[in-house]
Amino acid sequence: MTPGARAQAAILCLDAIEGGTPAEKVLTNWARGARYAGSRDRAAVRDLVFDILRRWWSVAIRGGGTTGRARMIGYLREIGGLEGVFDVDPYGPGPLTDVEQAGGRRPEGREALDWPEWLWPELDRSLGPEAEPVARAMRDRAPVFLRANPLKTNRDAAIEQLAAEGITARAHPLSPTAIEVIDRTRAIPGSHAFHQGLIEIQDAASQAVIDRLPPVTGLRVLDFCAGGGGKTLALAAHRPARLHAHDKFRDRMKDLLTRATRAGAGVKVVNTPDPCGYDLVLADAPCSGSGAWRRQPHGKISMNDSGLEALLKRQDEVLSASACYVAPGGYLAYATCSIFDAENGDRVAAFLESHPEFRLIDAHRFTPLDGGDGFYIAILQLSP
Repeated sequence: MTPGARAQAAILCLDAIEGGTPAEKVLTNWARGARYAGSRDRAAVRDLVFDILRRWWSVAIRGGGTTGRARMIGYLREIGGLEGVFDVDPYGPGPLTDVEQAGGRRPEGREALDWPEWLWPELDRSLGPEAEPVARAMRDRAPVFLRANPLKTNRDAAIEQLAAEGITARAHPLSPTAIEVIDRTRAIPGSHAFHQGLIEIQDAASQAVIDRLPPVTGLRVLDFCAGGGGKTLALAAHRPARLHAHDKFRDRMKDLLTRATRAGAGVKVVNTPDPCGYDLVLADAPCSGSGAWRRQPHGKISMNDSGLEALLKRQDEVLSASACYVAPGGYLAYATCSIFDAENGDRVAAFLESHPEFRLIDAHRFTPLDGGDGFYIAILQLSP
């Protein structure tokens, strides 16, 4: 595909997203219908769509409209890439009109930060002076991180193995197991290091969340909202224990045991956690994902007030439900990939008010300014 053809494909996808269809579904449908597009073309179109989603409002201002075409014009103006895209290519978007040539303007103030205006007060309340730098960071692609698997290797050896396969990577300070991939990120899933379980794809801040959990070597641990199992496997690697994984929606864990086998990790998937209790329960609750909006930018444009309120209610339910499985003297760790106080400290405060038998012993928030995604972790202890 030519640059113009790729841009036109992205424009059609952006129009479908503007119409309310989730970005992943739009891209999947396009790829299924575009049998002429090779893997590089599909990746290029996806990158264009996601880059524009991250800058959804500012590129509309630069392009002079909210259509996919206008947003593409605005994005290419911002990066200096208009030349050769809007030309006479029969598969491209066609030349710019006089109105398009003259339209658009440079975003001013918070317009240039690409943050939902209705959510700005919450971001400002949560982050204070870091609000603008974080919003600005969310406009760019997130780094790709790996977790070295201590059950099979160490970080230096994993980096050497990746280098032998032509993948450049380096250690990242956010966690002792964190590796930042510098180039050839798309080669990771096909690498020997990945298939041998030496590495897992996991954000550096997500790894740092596990690093902050209390040591419970040899004791009983429950990952209450295990999902795909990224944190489950990190727990298994760092804290040898009798580890149970549970999720209300069991299908989310369908690949967990395969991943655990590859990693050499001992994990038991349970439908019903042990009522006798666990020494550590991790509740990685459903959330807005605001800390990871660089990776999933559609969340930034689709989140609304009612959706956020529903999440807050669900988080309260998860905290209360998971607390029932903490043994006396044990720990409850509440985590989200959100940067909002409403989903983090506020939820912990509400929980402690109704559960005085717990006490808060640690809380920490990571933001993209630390290098990884935004995450929150609070550790509470149940009275003996």
